[in-house]
Amino acid sequence: MTPIEPVVIAVHVDDPALRKRLTDLLGSVDWLSLVREGQDADLVLSTTRAAPDNVNLTAREREVVALLAEGLSNKAIARKLGISVDTAKYHVGRVIDKLDATSRTEAVTHAARRGVILL
Repeated sequence: MTPIEPVVIAVHVDDPALRKRLTDLLGSVDWLSLVREGQDADLVLSTTRAAPDNVNLTAREREVVALLAEGLSNKAIARKLGISVDTAKYHVGRVIDKLDATSRTEAVTHAARRGVILL
């Protein structure tokens, strides 16, 4: 039986703790070989956490979009934040406008893609 050539992997991960966990895990696999970033590799594992886009949301609007992501209604958002339903509606409208969205769902999608919220 011919020996299997190892798959050569380079790991490029910004988070040092995650990079260590990945290299420890992958380093224990017999048929994998880890190399430093920039060296020839069959595969490069790369991840970076997106920096929040320049979305000019207030702290309250960030709270509101996070609650929208949980699927809360305006009434539930108002209760959770201790504000009136009309104020919650206003904040939801501002979030939708600032994220250039056409719906609550699209606002959540845009916020997640821009790094405003993590899903």
